[in-house]
Amino acid sequence: MTTIDNAAVLWSATGADRTDRPLLLILHGYGSHEGDLFSLAPHLPLEPVIAALRAPLQAPAPVTAGWAWFPIAEPGSPDPAPVAAAVTAVLDWLDALPQQPPSIGLLGFSQGGAMALELLRAAPDRFSFAVNLSGFVASGPQHSDAELAERPVPVFWGRGTADTVIPTSAIERTQAWLPGHSTLTERIYEGLPHSISQAELGDVVNFLRTQYSDAASRPAA
Repeated sequence: MTTIDNAAVLWSATGADRTDRPLLLILHGYGSHEGDLFSLAPHLPLEPVIAALRAPLQAPAPVTAGWAWFPIAEPGSPDPAPVAAAVTAVLDWLDALPQQPPSIGLLGFSQGGAMALELLRAAPDRFSFAVNLSGFVASGPQHSDAELAERPVPVFWGRGTADTVIPTSAIERTQAWLPGHSTLTERIYEGLPHSISQAELGDVVNFLRTQYSDAASRPAA
């Protein structure tokens, strides 16, 4: 059974400091670890509690020191079964939290970006927005795609023109899917490889600030 290691989760706040605050889930890329993107935390808005998860699978050789959300068979076109297992693991981890946050956002890089979109597709009512950095949307329809088409969720998608890791087919699929299933903010960075630049980080911070500002301005239900 695919599960999230609760002991490996990195939190930006503890105990009572998490109460009644939005949650921002950080999802690292293939062969990396929970501490990678957590290094962005000091640059991100202060409103949310940040939780960086470790992917559940040990990445195989030659990448043996890191972790993976799902195996890479064909780059950009993962097998749906392990993707679904990873999504279920994250949702189960959220269900087990002692206190449910008032809102949950998603931020992922590369394979973690793909996970952010798949989580959104699996449970669109559960997530307020998604940030997909150098990631892609998986192939094949999901049961909630029609719901996202009717009630799109804000998504930031950033990528570089010099990214040689994500294949063109996956980028084209994502370009075709996102506009009809999200309120899309798309940014393309000239000369950026498979990484995050300062310019992209600035755009992400502005996107996040907008999401939390909009949430704060909405009247309570």
